[in-house]
Amino acid sequence: MSKNVADKLGKGLKPAAFIESMEKNKEAFLNWYESFAWEHEEDQKFFQSLQFRDDLRCLILAAEWCGDVVRNVPVVLKALEETGMPVEILVMEDHLDTMDQFLTMGGRSIPVVIIADTGGYVLGTWGPRPKHVQEVMVAFKQANPDRSAADYEENIKVARSEMLKQYGEGTGYQTVIVKELRNLLSSF
Repeated sequence: MSKNVADKLGKGLKPAAFIESMEKNKEAFLNWYESFAWEHEEDQKFFQSLQFRDDLRCLILAAEWCGDVVRNVPVVLKALEETGMPVEILVMEDHLDTMDQFLTMGGRSIPVVIIADTGGYVLGTWGPRPKHVQEVMVAFKQANPDRSAADYEENIKVARSEMLKQYGEGTGYQTVIVKELRNLLSSF
């Protein structure tokens, strides 16, 4: 049976309200948001073509303290602005019931972008980070299954450092997110 988020539609924050409410990382979030640029015109045209799809809704599980949210949600918001699709942000701590339906490798990883139809049926998800960055965390979790191991904290610091390297210095990772979102949205 597919997941349904109908009970959450209309319960989230509009993107502007989420940004306004941020007490942590607001400046960094806005910097990534403002630095977004379409690398490929055909990608922008694809997202614009979805303006005729009035059957799609987006919920984003997020929290202002999360580095992946700060880096990735601005890209998602910029891309989805072109679609006219209703977008709401569910602050993770206020929606743990929903978060627990969308775990990543058994853990609460954000952001999770949920695309649903007007009835709340989940059509697809994206997140918490671009696939090439997520591969670092997958490898880490496979190699470090015991969170109580003596070297766990040291090893996760190394993994996080490697993930930052995978993101890169500039905004190149944003084009990867746009491509992954386009592939997801093209699938339904």
